[in-house]
Amino acid sequence: MQNPRITEFAKTLIEVVRDSAIQGCDMNIRQDTTYPAALRWKAALNNAPKEVVSVIVPDCVDETIYRLLSAIDDGSLPISIRTAEGELIDLHQIGKGELAGWYLGSGGWRAVYSEERFADDFSDLTKT
Repeated sequence: MQNPRITEFAKTLIEVVRDSAIQGCDMNIRQDTTYPAALRWKAALNNAPKEVVSVIVPDCVDETIYRLLSAIDDGSLPISIRTAEGELIDLHQIGKGELAGWYLGSGGWRAVYSEERFADDFSDLTKT
């Protein structure tokens, strides 16, 4: 039998990360949605299956990671990590509710660390 703490973590992970990421991606295929990812998906559907998948896969991965970081940001999924130096840090506390933005933002973590494709839906925004 699993430890009840692991069960609680698993339930929260599935509900606030996996299920909400699927719901977010499902919004991209609704006829009435017009935000950038939905428009990108609708345009991709006119292409060959391989091209469709090449557009949708990175968006689904990014949606899932965004939902994970958002759950950490809002405190619904409390997670701590151990640094290379051995220090245990609370991501919610140290991230100050901005992890999801640091991930998705133009010039954010994806742009800095990823070697794979992604759509920068915020590249046209200017800093004020």
